[in-house]
This record gives sequence, structure tokens and C-alpha cells, in this order.
Amino acid sequence: MSVENLLIFLLIGALAGWLAGVVVKGRGLGVLGNIVVGVIGAFLGGWLLPQLGVSFGGTVGLFLTAFIGAVILLAIILLIKRA
Repeated sequence: MSVENLLIFLLIGALAGWLAGVVVKGRGLGVLGNIVVGVIGAFLGGWLLPQLGVSFGGTVGLFLTAFIGAVILLAIILLIKRA
């Protein structure tokens, strides 16, 4: 993976995490926490969605994958924090 691809991946993950924080009942872990959740969620979505037989192509697909992974991860984190 080139440096340019890594920066694009991190940027998309950061935007997905921020948007996931807005979508999940307007809650989240703060700006930096949501960015980290987005980047980790991008990895989670990249692993989970193909396991379920779902795949998206292109940059928009990468964003959707990162967003779905970030929402799932943020929801799990918030459930654990409530318990």
C-alpha cells in the first residue's frame, strides 16, 4: 500500500467515524475518538462485509464499508459503556 492510498484510507475512515458518531443518536466518543473508531471500523467493515457476501466497489464503496463498520463498532462500544 502506497503512502497516498494509506492517507486516503485514513481520511475516509476519519470521515466515516465522524458521520457514525453523528448518526448513532448524536452520541459518540468525541471528535478524535470517533475518528479512531472510523479507522478501526473501516478494518472491521472490510473484514465483516465480505464474510456476509456484501461488497462495494470504488471510493464510495470504501466509504460505505468504513461507515458501516464504524457504526457497528461505535454501537458495540456504547453498549459496553452502558453496562
